[in-house]
Formats: sequence, structure tokens, C-alpha cells
Amino acid sequence: MTNRTAFVTGASRGIGLACAKALAAAGARVVLAARDTAKLEAASAEIPGSTWVQIDIASAESIKEAFLKAGKVDILINNAAITKDGLALRMKKDDWDAVIGANLTGAFLAIQQVLQPMMKERWGRIINISSIVGETGNPGQANYVASKAGLIGLTKSLAQEMASRNITVNAVAPGFVDTDMTAALSEELKNRMLEHIPLRRFGKPEDIAAAVTFLASEEAGYITGAVLNVNGGMYM
Repeated sequence: MTNRTAFVTGASRGIGLACAKALAAAGARVVLAARDTAKLEAASAEIPGSTWVQIDIASAESIKEAFLKAGKVDILINNAAITKDGLALRMKKDDWDAVIGANLTGAFLAIQQVLQPMMKERWGRIINISSIVGETGNPGQANYVASKAGLIGLTKSLAQEMASRNITVNAVAPGFVDTDMTAALSEELKNRMLEHIPLRRFGKPEDIAAAVTFLASEEAGYITGAVLNVNGGMYM
């Protein structure tokens, strides 16, 4: 990946930071993007040669500004996401709009920022981080699930539009991954979830990062429109 620039959203922690580290280790120049500038600065300090830009994935203006600062992007990892869980019966429209806006519309707007330069270059890698729940559904997460299922549809449509320009578009669908967000769950709930994972362990951010790094590589040049499940066998 020498001479390739990778732009990773939600890169200040968790899966995004693991992806940034893995892509940098594979030789890419990495641009970390997230909202929290203090965390971004600390994360970037861990990755030699990386830079960072602030981005609010819910704001079209912020997305434009971030990509202007980043310059030419060869590899885009759409990882940033939010949750506002609740049963559909009582879900506020604002909570629906916020999650769809950040997770799906934000990813689409980020993709729009990189398409023309990639088409000109006749090379590009776009990788959308979906979720196991985008394929299985999950009660209490109608907005989040819809956004992650939408990313899969977006991935497949763009893969067909961009294939003639040698731009691949793929999705990675993580299962239950050990991150800051999942650390807050009770041991009882974690044990119950483990029973549904054939590999009998939760994923690590590095497991997702390895899949992303492969899809971003030259070796994955004949893979497009795919959804790579990284879930320990939880959903097949």
C-alpha cells in the first residue's frame, strides 16, 4: 500500500483505530478522522506518519471540509457510527433521523468526496463497516439496523457503478467485538452471547482490521460488492 492514502472515520478508538494502525503497518499513509480532537491527537501519536482531521459525520459541511484538508484519498474506511437504541413503538423521529443521518447518509457523503479522484486515478478501495445486525436484525435497534443494512445495499450498488474504473466497494460486517462500548455490558449478558458464537470468543478490533486491510490491498482487486462476515460463526 505504499503511496496510498487511507482515510478512516471514527478512528480515535476501537475498530477505527485498529484499522488505522493495520493500514499504516501495511504501508499506507493514514488520515484519522473523528469528532474528539484530543483523542485523535493521542491516537495519531501512536501511528508514525499519520495525520488527523476533525469530522462530524452527521454534518455535510464538516465532511466536505475534512476531505479538503486530507487531500487525495485512495482508500476510504467508513467506520464512524452512533446508536440511539429504543423499541420502534416509542422511538422518536429525531433518534431515527440522527442514526440514519450519521451511519448511512454520512457514509454516502464521504464516498461522494472520494469518487472523482478515484475515477481519475482508475484505482480505489471503499470499505463500509456494516454489522451482523444489518443481516440478522436486532430488537430495540430498528434505526441502527436499518442504517447498517442500508450500507450493504449502498455497497452493492456502488460496486456495480464503479467496477469499470477499477474501484472496489466492499463491506465488513463485524459480530460482537470487544470494545469500550461492549465493555459496559454485564457478565451475564456477555456469557449468554458467547453461547451463540461457535468460536466461543468475542472478536477483537484487530480481527476486523485484518479483514479491512485485506480488502484494501492489491491482492483483493478481484473482490467487489462483497460482505465479509467477521463474527466467529455467530451468523452464517
